Amino acid sequence: MIETENLILDKAKFSDWKDMYCNVWSQPKSAEYMTWNITTSEEDAKIKILKTIAFQKEHDSYLVYEKSTGRAIGFAGVEKIEPFIYQETGICLGPDYMGKGFGKQILQGLIQYCKEKFGAKEFIYSTREENTASNLLAKSLGFTMVSSMPKTDSRDKHCYNLLQYRLKL
Repeated sequence: MIETENLILDKAKFSDWKDMYCNVWSQPKSAEYMTWNITTSEEDAKIKILKTIAFQKEHDSYLVYEKSTGRAIGFAGVEKIEPFIYQETGICLGPDYMGKGFGKQILQGLIQYCKEKFGAKEFIYSTREENTASNLLAKSLGFTMVSSMPKTDSRDKHCYNLLQYRLKL
């Protein structure tokens, strides 16, 4: 579990399916810069939460819960890419929770977690060039852009640049 001022990052429970469906998975704005398609039914959301629970057993991946309500409002995770180098594996929030500083809290929490638990010396953050808020977040935390890679969105064949940022810890 990772705790920030307003959020808790913790493993999913089956009962989270409805919050994730309503707040995140059914929201086109949540999926805009991600690599997944929106979920269009409650039945699909129940299947998705079971897959999420299974995935989280093997990965440093979490749902994001708002402390004040206990509601699941997003997801985030990290992975080791080299000794002492970790990267986020995606940070996603529901549209109602964007622009409130929660992304910054999540990213800071993931960085601190990697430093404390794994002795991380470097953290990598990636985002699409057109995701202005995400790029501003990286810069606000002192990340330095190190690369730009052309990519194609598998969902709609949209071409974009994936920017990679690095932070020495």
